[in-house]
Amino acid sequence: MTYETQRKLICELGRRMWERGWVAANDGNLSRRLGEGLYLVTPAGVSKGFLTPDMLVVVDGEGRAVDAGGGLRPSSETILHLECYRRRPDIAGVCHAHPPAATAFACARMGLEEPLVGEAALSLGRVPCAPYARTGTAALAEAAGPLLEEHDAVLLANHGAVTLGADLENAYWRMETLEHTARICLNVRLLGGGVPLSPEQAAELEGG
Repeated sequence: MTYETQRKLICELGRRMWERGWVAANDGNLSRRLGEGLYLVTPAGVSKGFLTPDMLVVVDGEGRAVDAGGGLRPSSETILHLECYRRRPDIAGVCHAHPPAATAFACARMGLEEPLVGEAALSLGRVPCAPYARTGTAALAEAAGPLLEEHDAVLLANHGAVTLGADLENAYWRMETLEHTARICLNVRLLGGGVPLSPEQAAELEGG
């Protein structure tokens, strides 16, 4: 994938997030590992539904902008993204959003750890909820950090969710699966509760 294609992909995925109602106003952010200690991130203060490739910012491992062609600042959540990459050398894409159903669980400080949906167990595994920390701060990265090492999706208390992937598309699909699963789990609760997979069944799926 060429560098220009990568930039266009971030804009396309941002537009999809906005259209699906996972973000409002200027919420949410996306990033991609470029290699050589550089990362392509969405800018602060711009709706994900109206991104253009020239708005994206390249930052180094400390979050400093090394290429801001559009003159924009990197997202305030760049610290969280860099923590994901630091703890997970196997990933190359990060998606952060506030999808309503998943964020409802985050506001209740409840993870999605009961294996109710087979496809979610297969593609996401168990989704814990990180302790509360203020958005846009190093404290948020520190709160989520330990969970990021062993999970591809993490809820952020009273905030939203973050998903990781081998590439940015994979991280985006995991966010889609997370929100779909959260909606199912809410409906299960309306029915009085579900029947989770047995430990053996869950382990078989979570093991790939």
